Amino acid sequence: MQHDNLVEIEDVAFGYGTRPVLKGVNLTAKRGQVIAIMGSSGCGKTTLLRLIGGQIKPGQGTVRVAGESVGELDPAGLYRLRRKMGMLFQFGALFTDMSVFDNVAFQLREHTDLPEDAIRDLVLMKLHAVGLRGAAQLMPAELSGGMARRVALARAIALEPTLVMYDEPFAGLDPISLGVTGNLIRRLTDTLGLTSLVVTHDVQESLKIVDYVYFVSEGVIVAKGSAEDIRASDLPYVHQFVHGEADGPVPFHYPAPSYADDLRLGG
Repeated sequence: MQHDNLVEIEDVAFGYGTRPVLKGVNLTAKRGQVIAIMGSSGCGKTTLLRLIGGQIKPGQGTVRVAGESVGELDPAGLYRLRRKMGMLFQFGALFTDMSVFDNVAFQLREHTDLPEDAIRDLVLMKLHAVGLRGAAQLMPAELSGGMARRVALARAIALEPTLVMYDEPFAGLDPISLGVTGNLIRRLTDTLGLTSLVVTHDVQESLKIVDYVYFVSEGVIVAKGSAEDIRASDLPYVHQFVHGEADGPVPFHYPAPSYADDLRLGG
């Protein structure tokens, strides 16, 4: 029987050396949903993606994907599970010496025994889904930032994964490309039945497309809910983040002695 939750993170803690990053995080992602993970830089968002992908193991707790405990898999099991995952890296991370076509075909050639004519049909299908079938023979240097991000998305779904993870997919995009990328994430999630995990700082664009949001601060989940719940939240940190306020729980001024004392000492 297929479980409704594709990703389950239970009481997970993790740190780099003596520096704790995550402190007892609980998170679930249902099949067919777009889930956003938001929070300030350095709060542990990308670390969560690395735990889900099995690049690192939790110091405490369990990370399950499709019912399998990621941290307990042997290399062969982890390799098999990763074939069910797609990843869109920040700024796309395309292979610069390969054409758009070959970037999308790369995983198909590496991980399947499909003949070239079948690979060609699949690549053109994925590029068509992101509106770039006509750009198949271009090189990454010839693409705009938004186009490169869409090629990277086509590559991420090439093996038809059940889970796609996005690390800051909206970073550096102009308003048109931002809207196109957001709409693509939503549409591909619905059309292909994916689960999409989106790590992002872009509150306004994300809240247009998500089903559920988790807010991370100082290694713990401080708020969660639907887009409507998050917009209406009166929690000071969430309110500051959503509305882009300069001062609040995250202060504008870095800790320092009083200004008057500094001036007096300088005199």
